[in-house]
Amino acid sequence: MLPTSTTISSKGRILDLSSPKVMGILNATPDSFFTGTQAGYVENLLANAEKMLEQGATILDIGGASTKPGQKLIDPEEELRRVIPVITTLANRFPDAWFSVDTYNSLVAKEAVMAGASIVNDVSGSRFDTQLLEMVATLQVPYIAMHMQGTPETMQQNPTYQDAVWEVRDYLRLLLEDCNRLGIKDVIVDPGFGFGKTLEHNFQLLQQLHTFAILGRPILAGISRKSMICKALKVNPDHALNGTTALHMVALQQGAHILRVHDVKEAMEAIKLWELLRG
Repeated sequence: MLPTSTTISSKGRILDLSSPKVMGILNATPDSFFTGTQAGYVENLLANAEKMLEQGATILDIGGASTKPGQKLIDPEEELRRVIPVITTLANRFPDAWFSVDTYNSLVAKEAVMAGASIVNDVSGSRFDTQLLEMVATLQVPYIAMHMQGTPETMQQNPTYQDAVWEVRDYLRLLLEDCNRLGIKDVIVDPGFGFGKTLEHNFQLLQQLHTFAILGRPILAGISRKSMICKALKVNPDHALNGTTALHMVALQQGAHILRVHDVKEAMEAIKLWELLRG
């Protein structure tokens, strides 16, 4: 097993992930699956960003293309129109914060980093845009490598694995090899909860999340208000906070370094309690 790297660097700054951090979700989309993050105006996102940072978020993840199940991919130009004004405004307003851009397009990644983003968060695992990894290497920023089976439009149409944990982990291993070959130094791995997985697959991945430490990279857990909670508890995303917090504690116990969340305050409380349990 490789020793896990617990720091990432971008634009001359270093972020220490040896203690868990919270990534707040800012959706610059008109069709977010969770109504609490639907915001069509920069002013609303600015207020949400300020609240998340005050509550303890270290990273804010800004996305302009919804990737909920059944969603079609959007044009990069439309994605740019949504995210660049937001990133520019937030980077000017909160210069000490870390911002990631949630995109699968190389052009959007480039423009977002130029506007102030410090991390590229790619749900596609570089499959939708073959130039994305080369762009990240050129930009020299950290890369979040996520696993998805299929596309957002098709991913929940009978996802199938022989061994979900092994296949997801092996996919990320191969993606890490591509990153290393291109010179991308800082990579965070994300098993992609809810992206081409059944309820059973998701819970298998969470139960075995600690095995992803073999990859030697920080682990991101994106569980917040997702279908694995909603289906299990028979609630909609608006009523999935309690289940989210319960599974965040499990993710922390399984070795997650970053929690990607809609609700920063509750995630920070989970981290505090986990740290007390750990002693």
